[in-house]
Amino acid sequence: MKGILAIAVLVAFIICGAVSTVRAGAGDEAKAKAMVEKALEYLKANGKEKAIAEFNNPKGQFVNGSMYVVLQGMDGVVLANGGNPKLAGQNHLELKDPTGKFFVKEFVEVAKKGGGWVSFTWVNPLTKKVQPKRTWIQKVEGADLMVECGYFE
Repeated sequence: MKGILAIAVLVAFIICGAVSTVRAGAGDEAKAKAMVEKALEYLKANGKEKAIAEFNNPKGQFVNGSMYVVLQGMDGVVLANGGNPKLAGQNHLELKDPTGKFFVKEFVEVAKKGGGWVSFTWVNPLTKKVQPKRTWIQKVEGADLMVECGYFE
């Protein structure tokens, strides 16, 4: 009888874990979108140069754990990356994820439509492991720029 109870408890934990993982993803989607909206507001209120400095600040308001804002030109040039500020100035248009996907090209296509989600794999700056990532991209109104923020699944 104790064995059956232990199995039932284990199954309940597995089910609850799966449900909480789904909920965490939905919460992370909302957080990523909110961070992009906040970044767009900051950019509009403070201008490009001040926004770049703040977005590049790893201890600033646009970095939260493994979530961080990226400001990138539609040409693929990184202007700011809170997860790795050293990437600023690099052109990532031809960058592929470990599966061979040209995800920055997809970012540009999504941004041209106004915004949306792109899934790819990337190195999590906290775990240093390659993980699936989902990123919200939004075009900056009136500029050839896009703001991005994603979460690791």
